[in-house]
Amino acid sequence: MKVLLTKDVYKLGRAGDIKKVASGYGRNYLIPQGLAVLATPGALKEADHIRETAAKQRAILNKEMSGVAEILSNTVLIFNAKAGETGKLYGSITSQMIVDGVKAKNGVEIDRRDIESDPIRSLGEHQIKVRLTMDLTPEIKVIVLREGEKLEETTPEVVSTEDNIEENEEEVEGEPAAQQTNDMVED
Repeated sequence: MKVLLTKDVYKLGRAGDIKKVASGYGRNYLIPQGLAVLATPGALKEADHIRETAAKQRAILNKEMSGVAEILSNTVLIFNAKAGETGKLYGSITSQMIVDGVKAKNGVEIDRRDIESDPIRSLGEHQIKVRLTMDLTPEIKVIVLREGEKLEETTPEVVSTEDNIEENEEEVEGEPAAQQTNDMVED
């Protein structure tokens, strides 16, 4: 089924585009929601007008949202979570938790469906995209630390799980690894 998009549809196209979609998707979602109309000869004549109008609205919206995008791109969220020895979280950091963190820190409200990320399930630093408009997708930095750790005590090298594991293997009960091997040889 061919449809003419009347509004921008994420991951499908911009207003004024003619797209071939599955019949059920067009009949049951796009057309009832007012996002598209059937691509008839009469509707195709309106495509240029729809494209121009949408471009103007998109420019205005991008201009308004650029301030919010700048705030979000400078945002760093820190979460403490319980994690296993391998750095895998026992739970996860969900998109709703990220939205709540952004609202608490900056006072900016975003929809959880605009977060383009699966739930975070590991320690470390993650870049999370937020889809404000089709053109504006700022990234939020999310740092997940082991429960009880503080960011000031850790350096970026220590935050990654591989470094923590290597440090634990080198030292057991405060003795350097080289000293332990010498003691074993002498026995």
